[in-house]
Amino acid sequence: MHSVSRWAFAGASALLILLASFLILSGGIGLVAAFVASLSEGREEILQAISYVVISIAVFDVAKYFIEEEVLRPKGKQSIAEARVSLTKFMTTVIIAVFIEGLVGVFERSGKAPSDILYPAALLVVATGMVVALGIYQKLSIGAEREKKEKDMIG
Repeated sequence: MHSVSRWAFAGASALLILLASFLILSGGIGLVAAFVASLSEGREEILQAISYVVISIAVFDVAKYFIEEEVLRPKGKQSIAEARVSLTKFMTTVIIAVFIEGLVGVFERSGKAPSDILYPAALLVVATGMVVALGIYQKLSIGAEREKKEKDMIG
């Protein structure tokens, strides 16, 4: 069953990488087409291309995480520190993607429809909450690591 799981994660990761590549390609094609049409359309397409690239990077990172954690890593007992570092790397990428998506949204909406700025502003609030949650997780997991070390030294 373990090898079926590994193959499933490998296949899903390959598909994610392929789809992320298509998204970047689509953003690049749209950007070139917009600049060919007119310079004013190019500004909006730049923001759209940035969104595509940011989302693609997040998707690539999810695929990389699956490959590293589920395909390549031998299944065994993972230490608390390894789990913390792995999850922190993954969450940091997602947080950065949400922040950039919020910022791009603010720039898009501020020029066109300032009344629609609520959604991108909410994304920025959510990203801030994610940073706070990650900090709490870090604090708690480091405390758990210390407790385990002390327990191992005593027992």
